Amino acid sequence: MLTLCLLALPAFSQNAPDPSIEQTARLRALVAASPRLPLRQTRIELKDAPVIDFVSSAAVDRQGLIYLFQRGDRADPVMVISSDGRLRRSFGKGLYKIPHSVRIDPSGNVWTVDAQSSMVHKFTPHGKQLLQIDVGGVPANPRSNFCGATDIAFAPGGRLFLSDGYCNARVLEYTAEGKLVRQWGKPGTGPGEFKLVHGITIDHENVLYVADRENGRIQRFDLNGRFLGLWDHLGKTFSLTALGDVLWIGTQPRTSPNGKDGWVMKVDRRTGKILGYAESEGTHSVDLTRAGEPVMGARPNQILWFRPSK
Repeated sequence: MLTLCLLALPAFSQNAPDPSIEQTARLRALVAASPRLPLRQTRIELKDAPVIDFVSSAAVDRQGLIYLFQRGDRADPVMVISSDGRLRRSFGKGLYKIPHSVRIDPSGNVWTVDAQSSMVHKFTPHGKQLLQIDVGGVPANPRSNFCGATDIAFAPGGRLFLSDGYCNARVLEYTAEGKLVRQWGKPGTGPGEFKLVHGITIDHENVLYVADRENGRIQRFDLNGRFLGLWDHLGKTFSLTALGDVLWIGTQPRTSPNGKDGWVMKVDRRTGKILGYAESEGTHSVDLTRAGEPVMGARPNQILWFRPSK
């Protein structure tokens, strides 16, 4: 009898429902019931600039300049453009293996994160390097070139928080001087566990949001790493940026290939309710202009700007 029961187990597990399929169905129903944002996806065309490849990340400064972090070898990795696509300056040549995230801190400094070397660089807006952090923890023989840190967020007092998600499954805190304070997380599906930590942001009440991408959820923590809750109804979230009472995310169904069937979403930061959405060709990063309009990168070499519909 015991043998028969054991033999029956594989057949049962094969017939178990795929949670990603169920989650996708719920997500599509939620999107269909949510308001469409009054935004239209436009493209910023580069003028008088070198040829670029995939814009892995884009960040907007207080003057409205857009910092692109791109992966092509015919242009500098960090390119600074005006909103009409004119190149203002560029820098970072030779520093990167896989450009992944660019963010601008409250003082206007520019931070970049490399997903292969797991190096973090801090620059002035004109490209003078101020600080370098070697996150470490990369295996000697990684299974993929993507094996490093993914994103950075800023907290009061100069506190820095990094998501380290490709070969590791953790969040790290550093001082403003680049000294490691603490880390938390491990592989898994439980609270405080991750499967590809891909993006991170902090709101004005110091709640830290983590895009736990391959688990199809966003986890929330305080700045000491205490778990506050999670949302598993927003799909395969790649990117997030907090502004006021709103969380902007780039996401897609878990069952879709990366970069397909994506949305930029406006989410209530307290409840996770979808306040609005727009279809998007890019989900990898999201930042906002001074007017609160999303800017994203998309394959193969596009910069997307979501502007008010006419």
